[in-house]
Amino acid sequence: QVQLVESGGGLVQAGGSLRLSCVASRSIFSINAVRWYRQAPGKQRDLVASMSGGSSTNYADSVKGRFTMSRDNAKNTVYLQMNSLKPEDTAVYYCNAVLLERLQFRDYWGQGTQVTVSS
Repeated sequence: QVQLVESGGGLVQAGGSLRLSCVASRSIFSINAVRWYRQAPGKQRDLVASMSGGSSTNYADSVKGRFTMSRDNAKNTVYLQMNSLKPEDTAVYYCNAVLLERLQFRDYWGQGTQVTVSS
């Protein structure tokens, strides 16, 4: 199992930046994949960025070139640096971890952190 705690959300003007953090209760090395999702009001939860294997990252087209996912192994923390924010980036951002347990992959979620981008 793993517990995830996100932080770093807030209110920012368009064009601004925020850095989200996701602290895991176990070593990042022991997690098969870590992902950031977001969910805007009335919309489905969408994948924003993912990191698996060593530090291989992938991004949704809507955030490529603006968001960067990274990790600090010593702190068991994954980050999402968000630059050039747009109002359409407004959403609750969730950290997700995928663990292989008893031959099955299982998802774990943090509580989410609100990001609001004003125009």
